[in-house]
Amino acid sequence: MQGLEALAEEDDRIMLVCADSLKAMRADPFLEKFPDRVVELGIAEQNAAGVSAGLALGGLIPYFATYAGFITMRACEQIRTFIAYPNLDVKMVGINGGLAAGEREGVSHQFFEDLAIMRSIPNITVLVPADAGQARQAAKAAAEIPGPVYIRLGSGRDPVIFDDKQPFVPGKIHILEQRGNDLVFFCNGLMIPRVLVASALLEAKGIACTVVEVHTLKPLDTEAIVELLKDCRAAVTAEDHNIIGGLGSAIMECAAEHCPVPVARIGLRDVFPGSGHPEALLDFYGMSVNDIVEAAISTINRKPNPLPNEE
Repeated sequence: MQGLEALAEEDDRIMLVCADSLKAMRADPFLEKFPDRVVELGIAEQNAAGVSAGLALGGLIPYFATYAGFITMRACEQIRTFIAYPNLDVKMVGINGGLAAGEREGVSHQFFEDLAIMRSIPNITVLVPADAGQARQAAKAAAEIPGPVYIRLGSGRDPVIFDDKQPFVPGKIHILEQRGNDLVFFCNGLMIPRVLVASALLEAKGIACTVVEVHTLKPLDTEAIVELLKDCRAAVTAEDHNIIGGLGSAIMECAAEHCPVPVARIGLRDVFPGSGHPEALLDFYGMSVNDIVEAAISTINRKPNPLPNEE
């Protein structure tokens, strides 16, 4: 909310729309500063989407903020028809994104399908900032992006990954390190620290990797990603999301269309997870550092199927 507060001080078009989510969004300071720029609708996400659309049609810039799944699932049709189809300037902020964010509420509040849903709807820009500092910058950047934007956040208790001075540039990948081109990692969110550790372990085994943060899933930085894929032997994606429809799918689509290389996906493997501590959940569901290392080694060693005339 700090980013939105700063933005609201500079631009009187900024509105906050909540669906019984002021406390979850930690938005009390915003309400105190801008009481006439907050619309709290109660548990009525579909209505909140419609109200947001109306505010945007009136020339305002509404930020519709609540739990990620309640935006993307309860109000999916309203977002598609009344926000995305007319390409309105509505910014949507979804919290508790990912399986690791719902340790207190369990599967009903673990939202690991949201990115797949929003990627599939035309006109929506999809951002996945890594930590609180990046989220503040993403909130400000979203106001400059024409049309609807979805910002996916975690639980609010996520670790700090980047220095506050690290810029957030929508639409561009962020290269975290370049040890070599044996393999390229594409990751975002909570998985970034784990991938960096895995990269260091792989270097000790003689495998030199490049690590890339993909915080903008749509539009994807296809040109830069293809250039990396051209120079590497394989790729691994790592995300706190279902492997279907999120970052892994986006990179595989890009590779298949432009530069086929072996790709492995680290993420939730199409199951409903249980509750638990975030780090333990990631380990239990196949997203540990060792899982990442093993996926990297097996993917590098994977041989493409021979062509018929090569058999």
